[in-house]
Amino acid sequence: MWDYTKTVKDHFLNPEHAGEIADPDLDATVGNITCGDALRLMIRLDDEGRIADAKFQTFGCASAIASSDVLIDLIRGKTIDEAAKVTNQDIAKQLGGLPEEKMHCSVMGMEALQKAIAQHRDEPFALETEGEVVCHCFGVTDKLIEKVVREQGLTTVDDVTHYTKAGGGCGTCHERIEQIIAKVRGARPTAPAPAKSAPKDRLTNIERIRRVEEVIETEIRPMLQQDGGDIELVDVDGTKVQVAFRGSCAWCRMRDFTMDSTVGAKLRELVYPDITVEDVGGRLGQE
Repeated sequence: MWDYTKTVKDHFLNPEHAGEIADPDLDATVGNITCGDALRLMIRLDDEGRIADAKFQTFGCASAIASSDVLIDLIRGKTIDEAAKVTNQDIAKQLGGLPEEKMHCSVMGMEALQKAIAQHRDEPFALETEGEVVCHCFGVTDKLIEKVVREQGLTTVDDVTHYTKAGGGCGTCHERIEQIIAKVRGARPTAPAPAKSAPKDRLTNIERIRRVEEVIETEIRPMLQQDGGDIELVDVDGTKVQVAFRGSCAWCRMRDFTMDSTVGAKLRELVYPDITVEDVGGRLGQE
């Protein structure tokens, strides 16, 4: 699905630095497993204060693993001050580029490195200690959004989603993200689009099926495909919707959370408030 470079594929399929370091000198975790991405970065220093070794543990997609692996290539042998200068653009460049929709993976690597260095220096990590959570779907703070908008020159909510995942879930934070962009860039925020809402009138089953198909195709599938997942509509019976997860979603440990808090919530918001969702993917695979 994604047009990954050969370098990305090599680092994903054969990560050199995946693993764990016992008693590391630097140890930081960013992201949240319940939000879809998490990265733990562990670093060991030599007697001269240079990075002698580093390992990572990542819960995420192919580009998250590749970004984490190549980050360590970039920082090994460097001093802490030298490593602190590594940016997400350096990570993406080392990989030969990343799809725009996957740039948030390189940002997560940079964020983990900066947090590890802040902790090592006994300094507050402003992106967490001072930030207000703007996107509750993915746990992204206003400080991170401000930083990425400023450093990457972002101008739209879609840009912010590509670099941080903020705004890629329920969408209720879009207006706040627009305000942050305007604040950073010194512009006036555009008027938010009218929010979609579930129809209050009773729907026929045919109308309900059509609405479910439309929401899955335009709202839910693109969101899941950002992380290598997918979804297939199996059946609609009244207010009961049966789906089958595909791709990375089929084996993800957070599948039940995604089914209710992402798929179910979006269908209840945009189709009908009493909708329930059932994952029948496993059952289909046994038939």
